[in-house]
Amino acid sequence: MSETALRNESLGGLGLRIKETKEVYEGEVTELTPCETENPMGGYGKTISHVIIGLKTAKGTKQLKLDPSIFESLQKERVEAGDVIYIEANSGAVKRQGRCDTYATEFDLEAEEYVPLPKGDVHKKKEIIQDVTLHDLDVANARPQGGQDILSMMGQLMKPKKTEITDKLRGEINKVVNKYIDQGVAELVPGVLFVDEVHMLDIECFTYLHRALESSIAPIVIFASNRGNCVIRGTEDITSPHGIPLDLLDRVMIIRTMLYTPQEMKQIIKIRAQTEGINISEEALNHLGEIGTKTTLRYAVQLLTPANLLAKINGKDGIEKEHVEEISELFYDAKSSAKILADQQDKYMK
Repeated sequence: MSETALRNESLGGLGLRIKETKEVYEGEVTELTPCETENPMGGYGKTISHVIIGLKTAKGTKQLKLDPSIFESLQKERVEAGDVIYIEANSGAVKRQGRCDTYATEFDLEAEEYVPLPKGDVHKKKEIIQDVTLHDLDVANARPQGGQDILSMMGQLMKPKKTEITDKLRGEINKVVNKYIDQGVAELVPGVLFVDEVHMLDIECFTYLHRALESSIAPIVIFASNRGNCVIRGTEDITSPHGIPLDLLDRVMIIRTMLYTPQEMKQIIKIRAQTEGINISEEALNHLGEIGTKTTLRYAVQLLTPANLLAKINGKDGIEKEHVEEISELFYDAKSSAKILADQQDKYMK
């Protein structure tokens, strides 16, 4: 994994919950009339001068005279009389919520979503909560499409022809994010970044992680590794536990893990068999638990499918002990295979 990919993943683990109070007009559409006028540029065509929309709620009705640009949004949303919509007063964004449930009996079968008639006034203040990650903000500002959708609040940073996420852009976004957090408009929601096989990272990635974890805005990071002492990638002779540099290892909490007992292995294999719809006898289950203790749990679980196929070939409804024994003789686990290679290395090509 490169440092850039690691940076993007770590920013993807940081969420931003934006709370915004918007003035909206919400209700059932009772009237939708585009008003035309002569084209000011001349010619025989006509242009839309304004749009008249009637909205109804349980409390009352209101007629709105809106800008002609909203008519295009209404057409995109396929709004018609009887639909429940809301229009943002500041941006003019239109959102169709569905068909009013008073029309639910119009047709016997249709794929329409019905919503109840809105309560309260047509003109109201609505709190909208939007969740976005910091990486989403980076991407949106690197490839601006216009100030719309949930990233409209970041529109002030958008610049034309920006194609990559630069450190300068990240710095500008962080300033705006911190400003919104200080004002109480946004709330930082730390997520979790899970790095499996952490020993595969090189020294540059560990250097970035070391800096990122010291930052005030950092996700919870979980490392997983099955290595003991090994050489850190990107170095020639620096050996460290789990392949993690000592200065970073000093800053992490190491979770104590223990091997599965035969009874626990048996229970896990039983659950896996039930999930895959495989019938297995108690004797075969005990034998698989013993195999898992001597080899690995993964190897014991992998024997389930071929043992089930063998049982079906023999006309059995479930896996018996003899099926597990036969399959375990056909397929080796990693340790057994390595032992055979070590004992008979002179018979193999080098």
